[in-house]
Amino acid sequence: MECRLCPLQCGADRDIRAGRCGVQGLTVAKYYLHPFEEPPVSHANGSGTVFFGGCSLRCVFCQNYEISRAARGKPVSPRELADIFRRLEEMGADNINLVTPDHVSDQIAEALRLYRPHIPVVYNSSGYCTPSALEEIDPYVDVYLPDLKFYSPELSFRYTGRRDYFDYASKAIGFMTKKPVRYDETGKLLSGILVRHLVLPMCTSDSLRVLDFLRTVLPDGAPLSLMRQYTPMGEISKYLELNRTVTDREYRRVCDYALSLGFDSVYLQSKASAGKAFIPTWDE
Repeated sequence: MECRLCPLQCGADRDIRAGRCGVQGLTVAKYYLHPFEEPPVSHANGSGTVFFGGCSLRCVFCQNYEISRAARGKPVSPRELADIFRRLEEMGADNINLVTPDHVSDQIAEALRLYRPHIPVVYNSSGYCTPSALEEIDPYVDVYLPDLKFYSPELSFRYTGRRDYFDYASKAIGFMTKKPVRYDETGKLLSGILVRHLVLPMCTSDSLRVLDFLRTVLPDGAPLSLMRQYTPMGEISKYLELNRTVTDREYRRVCDYALSLGFDSVYLQSKASAGKAFIPTWDE
């Protein structure tokens, strides 16, 4: 069967060979209770995070480079993935957090049909996904946690090889905003959307355009996360601008603009968030 799940539309028969995402079936690089997501996601006990191998976007600066290039990960069946969900729930996870799920969302949906957790399911996406894939997974998702990485097609092409990133991601986020925003009495996000934007060196003008768009689509109560955690990693030797972290001036420019637009809730990061200390170790 030809795979048309993600925007790459590579047509690979993933029963036989890997698609352009780098994987045939499901691979899991790591699962654990992750304490470093935004407060309403990590909450009290940590987010039950499952890192999937492969990726259909493959940013050159990816902080999870080894797993996005499918260099790490153990093959699992949907049944085994359902068991992982159950195990994380038993460990006390505040939610099930599906990291980089877009290229395997059909198999994740199968796992969630086998076992539906009694805690929120978080779809932690690059934003580069198709409407049909979202429609299939949507009945099993409580919280959408997408990135909106780029506005400019030139910038997305430079760092991902794809000019159509914003075309897909803007429509995907529009779809995701349909989830009603709900919190429990302790501040845990039970339903809705939280959009992330990673501020990159020398890209603040693009960040402002991203914010202009988000201000028009985010519903009341939906948080925005402006990340300062960019750490030089991946295959960036040819991209001199990416070989440093974000400056105070760059990050302040984006934060001040977001506050001027009047977003309901904005999560910010300190300078200390940039560094390898907060990046998971891929110890299988």
